[in-house]
This record gives sequence, C-alpha cells and structure tokens, in this order.
Amino acid sequence: MTDDTFNKSVILDLESFLIKYISADGKYKLQNGNTGLSDFDYYDRHEYEDQFGKIWASLKELGLAESTITDIENSDLYKYSPYKTLTKDQEKVLAKILSFLTFCLSENMEETVVVKGGAGTGKTILAVFLLKLLNDLKNKTYEDKEEEESDIKVNRLQSILAERQLKIGFIVPQQSLRKTLKKVFNHMQGIPESLIMTPTEAAIAAKDEPFDLLVCDEAHRLRRRAALSQYPAYDKVNQELNLSKDATELDWIIRSSKMQVLFYDSAQSVRPSDIPKDDFTHVLNSQDNRQILNLTSQLRCLGGDDYIQYVHEVLNYKGFLNGQKPQETDSFVLKEDGNMWLAPHGEFEDYTLKFYDDVDQMMDEIDKLNKKYDLCCAVAGYAWEWITRGEPRDTTKRDINIGKGYLWNRTYTDWINSDRLPYEIGCIHTVQGYDLNYVGVIFGPEIYYDKKAKRIEVDKNKYKDNLGKAVGNDYEALRSYILNIYATLLTRGIHGALVYVCDPDLREYLRPYFKS
Repeated sequence: MTDDTFNKSVILDLESFLIKYISADGKYKLQNGNTGLSDFDYYDRHEYEDQFGKIWASLKELGLAESTITDIENSDLYKYSPYKTLTKDQEKVLAKILSFLTFCLSENMEETVVVKGGAGTGKTILAVFLLKLLNDLKNKTYEDKEEEESDIKVNRLQSILAERQLKIGFIVPQQSLRKTLKKVFNHMQGIPESLIMTPTEAAIAAKDEPFDLLVCDEAHRLRRRAALSQYPAYDKVNQELNLSKDATELDWIIRSSKMQVLFYDSAQSVRPSDIPKDDFTHVLNSQDNRQILNLTSQLRCLGGDDYIQYVHEVLNYKGFLNGQKPQETDSFVLKEDGNMWLAPHGEFEDYTLKFYDDVDQMMDEIDKLNKKYDLCCAVAGYAWEWITRGEPRDTTKRDINIGKGYLWNRTYTDWINSDRLPYEIGCIHTVQGYDLNYVGVIFGPEIYYDKKAKRIEVDKNKYKDNLGKAVGNDYEALRSYILNIYATLLTRGIHGALVYVCDPDLREYLRPYFKS
C-alpha cells in the first residue's frame, strides 16, 4: 500500500489497524506478535482513519477480508482480541506484571499479583494480551521493534522463556465467557484453546507438576464451599490438594502454581458461592510475596467513570443514602434534615440513559436498537422461575409475567451471540464479562424501596436463584449480592442503558435519577 501523504505515524497506525481487524475478521490466522500496538495520536488522525475505512473496503473487494468494520467491532474476536491497542494504563500494568515475572523466574521466587479494576477497565483484554505475549516469547515468535517507545521490556524474559519450558494456564471461572474465549484462542496462531480451563481442571493438571504461572480472569467469581450444586466434586479437589474442607478455589490456584496473576473486582461478586472480599484479602495476606496493581481507565461505557460511580451511588451500594456520610463527591448535597443526599442528574455526555414506565415500550426500543446496531438486549434480576428451560423455540409459555410476557435466555452459554428472540431476556450469568451496545435493565419484584427506612431493600422469597440466595439468615449479604447484580447489569452497555422497574415505590424513587 502506498500513499504520498502517509508519514511514519500514519503508517504505524495503519499497521496497527490492519492487524486488529484482520485478526478479528477470521479469514486468516495472523502470525504477528501483539506488542508494538500503540495508542497513536497525531495531527489529522481522524482524516486518516477515514482513509483506513476505504482501504478496508478495497480489501473486501479483493477478497482479502470478509466482514464489515461494524460487524467486526461487534464480534467477540475483536472485543477480546490480543491484538487490541492497550491504553497507557493497561500498558503500565502489563509492564509491571512482566517485570515481576522476570524477577521471580530469575530468582526462583513465588509471587501473587492482583490486578484490581472496576467494570469496563479492560481486565479481560489485558489478560488475553498477556497470554498471547507470553506464548510469543515462549515460542520465539516475538519481534522487538526498535522504533517503538514502550515501557514493556521483555529481552530478559524472552531469554528465560526460550530456555525453559514453562507450564502456563489461564483460568476463566465463568462457563459462558470461557466458551467465548476458547473461540477467540482457536483463531490465533500457535496458542491452544486448551490453555483455558476451570479451577478444577487446573488443580487436576497440577497434581504431578505445578504450573509456573496461572492467570485468572474474573477472579471475583472464584468459589468457596457455599451454595454449591456439587459438593462432593468440590470436596474431592480439596482432598487431593491436601487442603482443608473449607478451602477456596483461590487456595487451589495458589497451591497449584508458583506464580499467579489474578484480575479482580469485588463489586462484581454476585453469588454467595463467590469468595467474599474479606476472605479473598485474608488469603492474599497469607502470601509472603504479593503485589496489588490497579486499572482505572474506563474503556467499555461511554458514560465514563462518572456514570459507573453514579450507578453505585444511586443503588446505595456503599450505604450512602441512609443518613450515612458519603465519600467526598460533588454528587451529594446537604438537605435541611442534616443528611447528605445524592443529587439526581442522570445525563452523561455520549451516553444514553432512559427510564420507562412501560416494559413493552422498553423491549420494543431494545429490539429496534438491536436491528440497527446489533448486540442490544434486555436483562433482568433473577425474580422469576425458569419454567421454559428445555422447551422448544416456539413455546407459548412465558417465564417473566410482566407486559406481554417474556422468556428467560434459552441458552446458558454464549447467549449474547445466540439466535436470540426479541422477547428473550438474559440474567447476570449470561452477560457478566460481556460488552453490549445498549442494555435494557429490568428491576424485578425482588428489589423494592422502603419509604419508612428510606432504603432499597430485597425480598428473599421473590429472589428465584436458589444458589444465589443460599446465605442463611444473612440478609445484608443477600442485599449486597442483589445490588451488585443490578450495578453490574447497568454497566454492560457501551452506548446506553434503558431502565424499567417493577416495584412502584422503587420506580418513583429511581425516576429522578434517570432521564425519562
């Protein structure tokens, strides 16, 4: 490709563009490494990016590409591609991980690294990028580019990996996301999908020889011995690892590997089987060597960090609204009664936030958005039984008896990419870890507003996830899980969130906080 107007910055940006989109197009398996993809910024970049679109159209005409740019950007192969451009925030964290890994391997030390980041900060992207980079270094397919100015230094690490056959594994606790990432890995040159495993599979694989490194995405979904569907299988792993009966899957990972990198967000713990934050911290504190790194830049939601914080404040996630002193923020105002209250605004630049009094209207709008942009769907709290499970596609039964009546997701794994019906609704377990263009969130009857207590409450009897409500008499724990679920659902959308609330009092309480 030649163009008299292209300078060095444009050429490097075009190269980065082609690597990202050709890898996600799926027609070819790229042999390129994934380093050297920088976040470019130069004069008239927007004008040059328009030229990139024309170049892609020419590649399609030549039969060298199959999908449109829009289709690619909506695909999992693009969203989770190891060829994605890292932000400066991600690149700094990656550089520190590689530095720790190099030092530990050189000195024969063991270390646990925890990468903390909220929803949409790119934890999964960074985890996949790390696995691809290590695989390239291990297989001697990495090529350093002299012209790249990067904090990522890998010469010493590459020598170590070239000399030693390290045993590396990638743990993904969630079944749906695990299936998606295996599909992504299957389209990559030289990196096997067998690298991805469950905590149980990793523990079994490490029985004779421990892993040198285990990377765990969504570590907040690692389980403890509570609210499980299969206790015997869980107990068997603890027994084989010589651990106590109440050991957690985090204990398994530490026992099964010399070094661990855990991507973690305590605010996305949504079931009693998830390891509580305090227990997670306790296990980490028992480690002699541990490092805590932070991802802070918001990548998914165009509402940015302000919207993420606003959602948690509105849902009383940290107890701000019950007469308790909030953290320092401009969002709160002092009322005449002396309490601090959240000031509604509900408008965010480049982000759509809508509130509906009619669930059918919201569902119709989601359907229209899905036809226009793809990857738009409705999700709800687990407040209805799944009576249509196993029913044929054309069943007349309905699970969710509001409005015209709706179905729960007809498949549990990779529902986002399935042939969804317009009257089909997902739950937290089908969308956690995924990006949607627009999300419709239905607050079910299991969550309501208590006018007297001036607090959002939950009704255990109306919460239908049996594993989710197995917290005994700990009401506050159940409330925390359910509020976490809705906070997570409200932050799935890249471009916007549409909201419908079943409980009348909660509807009126939330109405000022969302633009009608």
